[in-house]
Amino acid sequence: MEFTSDFMWGCASAAYQIEGAYNEDGRGMSIWDIHSLNKDVVAYNENGNVACDHYHRYKEDVQLFKQLGIKYYRFSISWTRVLPNGIGEVNEKGLQFYIDLVDELLSNGIEPIVTLHHWDYPYELYKLGGWMNPASPEWFEYYTKIIVDALSDKVKYWITINEPQCIVGCGYYTGTHAPFVHASIIDMITMSHNILLSHGRAVKYIRENAKISPQIGYAPTGPSFVPEDDSEEAIEEARLKTMSMKNSGFFAITWWSDPIFLGKYPDDAYELFGEAMIKPSEEDMKLISQPLDFYAVNIYYSSSIRGDGSTYETNSFQGAPKSTMNWRVDEIVMYWSCKFLYERYKTPILISENGIANIDWVGLNGKVEDPQRIDYISRYLLCINKAMEEGIPVIGYMYWSAIDNFEWACGYDKRFGMIYVDYQTQKRTIKESGHWYKQLIESNGEVLEQYKMLYK
Repeated sequence: MEFTSDFMWGCASAAYQIEGAYNEDGRGMSIWDIHSLNKDVVAYNENGNVACDHYHRYKEDVQLFKQLGIKYYRFSISWTRVLPNGIGEVNEKGLQFYIDLVDELLSNGIEPIVTLHHWDYPYELYKLGGWMNPASPEWFEYYTKIIVDALSDKVKYWITINEPQCIVGCGYYTGTHAPFVHASIIDMITMSHNILLSHGRAVKYIRENAKISPQIGYAPTGPSFVPEDDSEEAIEEARLKTMSMKNSGFFAITWWSDPIFLGKYPDDAYELFGEAMIKPSEEDMKLISQPLDFYAVNIYYSSSIRGDGSTYETNSFQGAPKSTMNWRVDEIVMYWSCKFLYERYKTPILISENGIANIDWVGLNGKVEDPQRIDYISRYLLCINKAMEEGIPVIGYMYWSAIDNFEWACGYDKRFGMIYVDYQTQKRTIKESGHWYKQLIESNGEVLEQYKMLYK
């Protein structure tokens, strides 16, 4: 199999989705803490107040991660646990939690990958205008400084911001994520630019101040299109649609990646937004386009090449295999996404999220048997393998998620984890996919060999 000897095998999580302890030890409130209290914005009016209680159970969870055999664990920092007001005085107890977590991971042979921001924006900063405020990049740099100064003697891998498409697109366009509002086009452009400046300031600070030589990335997602057939015309159509602002607007890959990797906004953004489009300074673009070591990307499913809403989409036909998120199981998107991204950005790729929400429960035999998840991971990894055989440098795979958790506006019904959580008791059970994942890692992917012929 075409996995390098240093391939990064791991799992991922996010602070608000697992930690709980929302009002303990000096932690401040995020927009998810506050806005999830609004009725009917989260399924069953649930929230992350307790979640998986990881804040109190992190040592137990790390031991389970060790049993999974994972070598890398990607997690995010709760900004308000460290800085209750987003800026100003540091909450030492909150900071100590992450120092202790990193120590626990390292003592168990697990390399930490720290994501600075995974959507739980400080509410006190939101009241000051949030990402609309021109000071927001400075706020993010200050927060970055606190984390880097505390952890960079032990942490090598850093991701600045997770899925900025969802921060702006879901939070302020569709209104399906916190803060659950609808903003103007001009406001969303302003927020986007400030988020990109925040990323740039964070990269610059990490690069210049980390105590051990850092590896820095950034984790967008975005609509990914796959060709309808093997013709050059179909491939080019999929490539163009994947990289098009006109198809995807604020969710587009290029809106969030071209400024960072190419040093400019995509040309079709100016066509799409017209007079509303920002006219960034040369200094801004230089700051935003700080060099990165890897392109982290979250990939789950493909977008439809065709489909007008009145008929089935071409990639989501009647009876198509889907997860409980209603996402199409469509593994070839992994190959085409890696291919299109590397062609455009020429940067090694880390799959920072990929996984499936499945129908899981503890059986009468005490096991959580989830063969669909094993099959899903196998399919997507085979397509990573196909990309790597063609010379595309994919450096690692972080399964989403390490543990069942609060799935944002979907609440707790959607189970992505390799570890099952009984939310009534907080009892953990490693699923059969977790035991299989250990074998996969130990063999560096060789357990997939029996299926490889399917993707030749």
